[in-house]
Amino acid sequence: MRVAVLLLGYAAALGLLGPTWLARASWCSRAPRLAVWGWQTLSTTVVLSVALAGLAVAVPTMPLSGSLANLLRACVMALRAQYAAPGGAAVAASGTMLALVLLGRIGWCAGAALVRARRDRSRHAAVLSMVGRHRSDLGITVLEDDRPAAYCLPGRGHRIVLTTAALAALEPDARDAVIAHERAHIRQRHHLVLAYGEALERAFPRLSLFRTAADETRRLVEMAADDEAAARSGALPLAGALVALAGAGAPTASLAASGGHVAGRVRRLLGPQRPLHRAVVWSGVLVAAAVIALPLVLVAEPAVAATGMNACPLSDSPVAEVVQTAS
Repeated sequence: MRVAVLLLGYAAALGLLGPTWLARASWCSRAPRLAVWGWQTLSTTVVLSVALAGLAVAVPTMPLSGSLANLLRACVMALRAQYAAPGGAAVAASGTMLALVLLGRIGWCAGAALVRARRDRSRHAAVLSMVGRHRSDLGITVLEDDRPAAYCLPGRGHRIVLTTAALAALEPDARDAVIAHERAHIRQRHHLVLAYGEALERAFPRLSLFRTAADETRRLVEMAADDEAAARSGALPLAGALVALAGAGAPTASLAASGGHVAGRVRRLLGPQRPLHRAVVWSGVLVAAAVIALPLVLVAEPAVAATGMNACPLSDSPVAEVVQTAS
């Protein structure tokens, strides 16, 4: 029971304090890819902690059968003592149900979102095949439309689409910057990043953590694509292209250069560039990995403690010799 309480407390602390800290952190705009990793780690850790808490209270009542169970009975009893929770089977069943419902809800929402997005992209791609015009020199599809817009359809058979109005409005360097931006979305698989955040938001719409994470992720992936495009084509042409395309719409399941707080992105591109040092970025990755690893350490700690008891078979114990002989 102690493990379950620790895991639930850890999840509650991260869910309450993590979004506030990440949303206000100034380094997020300097390293948007690291910030996306931070939001995903935060969301995943909260879900993982709650699911493991449910499983932790279920462990004591899980039976073992067969000759191996007889040989390891003393060890099983030690494990049950470490994980034991008051309430017996009722509490264990509730914990198991919590974990299954939690993971099932997320899996259903994620699967439904991916299927829906793929269907929408396929339908739009079929329309583009009929009415669009491929430009092999730019690697894009041109769509006849009097509204300036640029977007990409990610996934298998990805496409980058610019309307005729966008091509007319953009100078060659700005056009190349927009195309580089859309290619960055495809290369970094931002549609999968967004699908994960939106699945959690859809699964638990009343939790502000997942709403904030989804909103911030949508903003940050645009910044990450801006950084790659600016490195290839320059920040000034990209900023001019964003202004020219501001307010342009995009079809469902696509990623558009005009999305994600255009005004803030333009100010960021025109301001001084202060990327984080690589050592700081790697330190952040390690911290995020430690955050998500802690629930696994907490849930494994009782089992590790049980192996130190005389009741559990160690490598030099008589029970271990019996197991080796039987095998």
